[in-house]
Amino acid sequence: MIQIFKKEFNSFLNSLIAYIVIGVFLIAIGLLTWVFPATSVLDYGYADLDSLFSFGPYVFIFLIPAITMKSFAEEKKLGTLELLFTRPVTDLEIILGKFLAAFALVIISLLPTVTYYYSVYQLGNPVGNIDTPGAIGSFIGLMLLGGVFCTIGILASALTSNQIVAFILSAFLCFIFYNGFDSFSSIPVFGQQALFIRQLGILFHYESISRGLIDSRDLLYFFSVATFMVLLTKLTIGSRQWK
Repeated sequence: MIQIFKKEFNSFLNSLIAYIVIGVFLIAIGLLTWVFPATSVLDYGYADLDSLFSFGPYVFIFLIPAITMKSFAEEKKLGTLELLFTRPVTDLEIILGKFLAAFALVIISLLPTVTYYYSVYQLGNPVGNIDTPGAIGSFIGLMLLGGVFCTIGILASALTSNQIVAFILSAFLCFIFYNGFDSFSSIPVFGQQALFIRQLGILFHYESISRGLIDSRDLLYFFSVATFMVLLTKLTIGSRQWK
């Protein structure tokens, strides 16, 4: 698994993908947090990072599929996936190695945003007038969200040999899992089942963690969804129906 991780991570660093993803994420979040009047911390007048944590997931919906779209799709197209299966590694180790490489890139893209917290911390009146537990919870929420999106993206890549199709399918599934259930729950026909439907989506649990209260039920949700996606990917590549 470690060898797969190193191979995948080095392939990211040796291509423009890693630098484009990190650059686009930081520029987009930077503009939303500091520049655009409607979302700027400087214009808003409150020492918080709501813009970062509210719009970050939507930026991830497009950027993480760009990272994961080639995970299996490119290997299938180039015919190198068969070679990978001849190595002394299990299907699960291959999946986890690719997941960890993509997730590591997501974490690296998040690290510079810690300076946003420090900046807002210093801009508070008085200094330090910021909801630190909420900010920490939101950062943890973004990391967990990024991990789930990575597993969804890898599953989408395992379903096709076309990277563009993998990107579109991954972005669609990420959006449905993040915001779709919340939107469905607002349909009047569901009535008393609305809360249950909301709890099936990522947004409900992401907002819960963003309040600074790390509930074991929310953590269990993220790990359960990620595990489910990994198992689906294992079943997909294990069937070898793509040959």
